[in-house]
Amino acid sequence: MTRQLPKRLAHAALLGALLATTTACGGGKAQKDVAFVARDVETLYAEAQRRLDRGNTLMAAGLFDEVERQHPYSPWARRAQLMSAFSYYIAKDYNKAIQNAQRFLSVHPGNKDAPYAYYLIALSYYEQISDVNRDQKITEQAQTALEEVNRRFPQTEYAADARLKLDLVADHLAGKEMEIGRLYQRSGQWLAAAIRFRNVIEKYDTTSHTAEALYRLAESNLAIGVPEEAVKYTAVLGANYPGNPWYERAYKLIQKHAPDVQPG
Repeated sequence: MTRQLPKRLAHAALLGALLATTTACGGGKAQKDVAFVARDVETLYAEAQRRLDRGNTLMAAGLFDEVERQHPYSPWARRAQLMSAFSYYIAKDYNKAIQNAQRFLSVHPGNKDAPYAYYLIALSYYEQISDVNRDQKITEQAQTALEEVNRRFPQTEYAADARLKLDLVADHLAGKEMEIGRLYQRSGQWLAAAIRFRNVIEKYDTTSHTAEALYRLAESNLAIGVPEEAVKYTAVLGANYPGNPWYERAYKLIQKHAPDVQPG
């Protein structure tokens, strides 16, 4: 799943929540020329911020990490932890973004920026969601992380965005169930197919796949030899999606194979 993230929200939420920083002076050297040498915390942090502002995100992340390493007890270290996670996220190094955000939360669970850290973790999982033909472990992790944001901080802008993304994640997971169900159908494993389609209508009934899932259940139950169930699913499809092409197909299927059967 490749979707443009609300970078305005991400930047504003993080940078607005953190204290303003100064910008270091000096020309832009190549990344390889910046040695992680000992220096005072303000200079080091400002250099990291400058790198981030110029789009050199991985170097910025490394420099923010250095702030924490060289000055672990400084107030700047807390800010640097989260800024490092943010920089890795922008650089699309999502695993390091997650690790640093989780580390921030383990050390500062009650910090005012904790909501953003949870949100950043969720976004980092969300951006790794693959197409429905691949394993969906990351999708499930994204769902769990987004639900955590919504549960912990329901009144925040992070939760509002998480709820929107949860709808997309559910649609994605439902799509995977449908893809597997169709595969079972093509190989004649009708019962296994029906289980997958039932998962869609039971777990993801508000997604765009529900109508087709009901049709496929009617189709599968006819193949299994349980026409009463097929008629039942067709009736549910007609009641909830009248005029839908999947209902029209299901109706024709029932008229052809079970015209006199009553719902089970």
